[in-house]
Amino acid sequence: MSHEENGSQPHSSIPRRRGNWAQHASYFFFALCALILCFTEYSPHHVAQCLITHFVALQVGVLSKGICTFTEEVHHVSARYHGKYLRALNACLDFRRHGLLLLLCWAAYSLLPKESGLPSCLNLSLMCLCHLLATIFGLQNPSAAELSEICERNNLNVAYGLAWSYYIGYLKIILPHFKNSITVFNECNNFLLKCKKTWKLHILIPLNCEMYENLGKADSRIQFINNLPEVTMDQAGIKRRSYKNSVYGVLDENQKMHCCVVEYATPLQSLYAMSQDDSAAFSRQTRLEQAKLFCRTLEEILEKSKECSGCYQLIVYDDSGENDKHFLSKEILRHLAQQDQEEYAMCEKEEGGIHTQRCMPLEETELLISDSDQPLSLRSDSC
Repeated sequence: MSHEENGSQPHSSIPRRRGNWAQHASYFFFALCALILCFTEYSPHHVAQCLITHFVALQVGVLSKGICTFTEEVHHVSARYHGKYLRALNACLDFRRHGLLLLLCWAAYSLLPKESGLPSCLNLSLMCLCHLLATIFGLQNPSAAELSEICERNNLNVAYGLAWSYYIGYLKIILPHFKNSITVFNECNNFLLKCKKTWKLHILIPLNCEMYENLGKADSRIQFINNLPEVTMDQAGIKRRSYKNSVYGVLDENQKMHCCVVEYATPLQSLYAMSQDDSAAFSRQTRLEQAKLFCRTLEEILEKSKECSGCYQLIVYDDSGENDKHFLSKEILRHLAQQDQEEYAMCEKEEGGIHTQRCMPLEETELLISDSDQPLSLRSDSC
């Protein structure tokens, strides 16, 4: 399904998942280096010896770094690895792969004629020395982009857990009953929520993670009206746990009120609180990155959820640089208008003719019913 069909739209500042450009670039440079070696003036034996020497150096570096890491992990074998030293060693070094490559390279290196006067043990010592110096000075530490990619590919980000917790512990519970709750609400409130296209839970996702207890404090044009009927169920040992959502009226520039169900994405409170707590070591830049990843992860989860399809609308915004005190109400109204792009929301047959309801949340609606069998213009001036 498209983003629009699922009730969400991609935000320009939300990062996409990383692709394989780095892998493709490595293939390109590999081919380029191989082409350069093909036209070298040195003998194939000398080129092969240098190639194997460098490859052995890489494997020795990985091995020496893994052994240094193991010296730390050996003090945590009981707590982290259930007392199994082999498991701790495998966590520090893929010994089967790197060890096998090291043995094969060293065997090939020993068979080739030596053009250097240094013995093998001294070459090995020099290799270890170079890589250990690089380790000591932190030259082999992964970059910020590499760390981000590792966390992203292995779903290790804080945002990933928050998004899944928000979906399983809240959205998956309330959204399947959401439209029924609106139906009951309308029957008791004079059909306040008229347009079915806006029968969605509008989830506010501020990228700065700042939110208010009452939306009226964020924007004076947003007014609380009432709550939807509560959804109760037994959950996590709590009998008849209650879930409810709030209906707000949003005033436009002409002071017309447009009603919808809207609320903040509550997990963003945790990100904001972590950035304010020094013990969490969570910077504002990290908070922003995690908020974007939360939005993208939540969107991916909801797009695959059949129970929540058509029942939500993600409103992602960043008002940190905005001076407009009514920015939030305008943003909500913009999304309401986008949901109502089609002119006719419902067409149903009734006795004596066809009843057509025009659903325009940002304009006054007028219902025209003709007694004639011939179709007439819907314009009030009939021209």
